[in-house]
Amino acid sequence: QVQLVESGGGLVQAGGSLSVSCAASGRAFSSYVMGWYRQAPGKERDFVATIWSDSTTKYAESVKGRFTVSRDNAKNTVYLQMNSLKPEDTAIYYCYAKALGRDFWGQGTQVTVSS
Repeated sequence: QVQLVESGGGLVQAGGSLSVSCAASGRAFSSYVMGWYRQAPGKERDFVATIWSDSTTKYAESVKGRFTVSRDNAKNTVYLQMNSLKPEDTAIYYCYAKALGRDFWGQGTQVTVSS
């Protein structure tokens, strides 16, 4: 079992920046594939970013160039730095982990971007 706890969401004005983080349990964090999805009101949960164990990253086209995913294996934590935020980035951001042959999800953290 892998437990994920997100933190760092909040309210920010358009054009601003915000960082969210996700702390994971488990001794093999460095081997986990980690990432972020988001779900806006009335919409499906969408992919945002992934970071593999070798720190290779992949981003959704909508956030490429504005968001950066990173990981600190010593702290069992993955981060999402969000810059140049837009109102359409408003959503609940969910951390996920692919580990132990399964997918695990955090409880989500709200990010609201005001225009």
